[in-house]
Amino acid sequence: MIASVLVANRGEIACRIFRTCGELGIRTVAVFSDADENALHARVADTAVRLPGATPAETYLRGEAIVKAAVTAGADAVHPGYGFLSENADFARAVLDAGLTWIGPPPEAIEAMASKTRAKQLMGVEPLARVTEADLPVLVKAAAGGGGRGMRVVRDLADLDAELTAARAEAASAFGDGEVFVEPYVEHGRHVEVQILADTHGTVWALGTRDCSLQRRHQKVIEEAPAPGLTAELTEELHALAVRAARAVDYVGAGTVEFLVAGGTAHFLEMNTRLQVEHPVTEAVFGIDLVALQLRVAEGHALETEPPRARGHAVEARLYAEDPAGGWAPQTGRLHRLTVPDGVRLDTGYTDGDTIGVHYDPMLAKAVAHAPTRAEAVRRLAGALERAAIHGPVTNRDLLVRSLRHEEFTSGRMDTGFYDRHLTGLTATSPDPLAPLAAALADARGPSRSRFGGWRNVPSQPQLKRYAVAGEEHEVHYRHTRTGLEADGVRVVQAGPDLVLLEVDGVQRKFEVTAYGDEVFVGATRLTVLPRFPDPTAQLAPGSLLAPMPGTVVRIADGLSVGAAVAAGQPLLWLEAMKMEHKITAPVTGTLSALDAKPGRQVDVGTLLAVVQPS
Repeated sequence: MIASVLVANRGEIACRIFRTCGELGIRTVAVFSDADENALHARVADTAVRLPGATPAETYLRGEAIVKAAVTAGADAVHPGYGFLSENADFARAVLDAGLTWIGPPPEAIEAMASKTRAKQLMGVEPLARVTEADLPVLVKAAAGGGGRGMRVVRDLADLDAELTAARAEAASAFGDGEVFVEPYVEHGRHVEVQILADTHGTVWALGTRDCSLQRRHQKVIEEAPAPGLTAELTEELHALAVRAARAVDYVGAGTVEFLVAGGTAHFLEMNTRLQVEHPVTEAVFGIDLVALQLRVAEGHALETEPPRARGHAVEARLYAEDPAGGWAPQTGRLHRLTVPDGVRLDTGYTDGDTIGVHYDPMLAKAVAHAPTRAEAVRRLAGALERAAIHGPVTNRDLLVRSLRHEEFTSGRMDTGFYDRHLTGLTATSPDPLAPLAAALADARGPSRSRFGGWRNVPSQPQLKRYAVAGEEHEVHYRHTRTGLEADGVRVVQAGPDLVLLEVDGVQRKFEVTAYGDEVFVGATRLTVLPRFPDPTAQLAPGSLLAPMPGTVVRIADGLSVGAAVAAGQPLLWLEAMKMEHKITAPVTGTLSALDAKPGRQVDVGTLLAVVQPS
């Protein structure tokens, strides 16, 4: 029997595994990098071990140190989670060689499937050996790992070499393996996968399908189970192919077989020899705990002959600290509050007051809704996200809500090109026009005000407050009168520091207001308090290029130097943040008049990188 489990991972997945271990009476051991010393996963585990590492990202790739930590802390089993070393056969062997239980498939099965090139060959699919114009578009893909890292779509043959270089660098940084391959890119396919679970007694379960077609940068955003709109015949074929893949490598434990479905045909993509990020939707539909089942299988127990029956529909949305309208740039800073309404599962590696750093994936949480029908599950999740309190950096919450309510999604007609077609419309700013007024009135009634609410016995000019909302400035005017606060065109029914009730054209609306210094959240709207009188000296030169995120400058475009002519949209440099490379382009057409960025330089949000003098 397993008594103590070390999770060789961090964040959300570590916390999720610890939760199940706690329910089963199993002791837990966390490992953490210097950057994660105060992270939630390190705090909730029974024991935590600091890992040495040259950089925070490399820390969780040091298998030898992790095995040593397990032995030192008295763990008798290791769970790899997902990402990092979860699909590293050498790490699995090291765990077993240390006399520990490996909560995962045999190293030989990992080796057979962890390299996507070898996995495709095993399933009879060959990658492209030489790319020609006739093959375009193609997808450059990392042979190890996943999560969208090391992936690039190439539509112009002239871009292939540069994208191969970028993909290799990204894959090496994320997985310690820079091998990439090229395969045909299917424009409008659906990403469908099958969850499998196998024991050591010859039983393999195919636990239904999942649709993961809504993706950004080849990384999943919204997932659901079962995949909608598949025929019974295609579903049966997908199940059979998944079981075939598992049996081909004598698989044991939880895994996922992924397909691209187009025109009613299933194309094998890969097999992930680990637990997937989106596993909660399968748990909800089948009424199981996959982590608990992983532990049982690792202890040698047999599965039932047949899997449980699926019931209802489940949808999961990944909440990221990122700006979808700004090239999906990751965001950092203090997460003041994160709560969702009851009835929705929230898996997260953060708690109120935690800091979102620059070193790891920007996913804050996964919200999961389960209901008897797809329409009910989608509506429940969209409503919960809309009402959630998410106070901190910019997130993709609005994008998720709009995506879930988009007609193409609600009708089940989405594919992997969904955001290519609809991103502009889904990210169009539409902040509540009354949010700035509600923020101002709440501030006017805040605890610093006297019980007279600022009313004076002489006529005065209206009070003025300025806010930035979604990149735009808003001015708010209101007055203190004998009868209370007044604002043009609005009746102020109630105004307190936390709650404001306004009436417009006979309709009353309630606004919950929370302030954290100069950051104010009115419902789902995020505002920044601006000084009453702007600083005229704070203007930047036209064409200034600022860092959209904290990160490291990894390279400058070939031949780029001060004085060069550049075109709007031309790549100038690349930043690495949260293990992903981000291309920084010229804001206008003109001449490069300054270049402050240098390879290896660490930058913060707003750091001046370059200046392009407009033509």
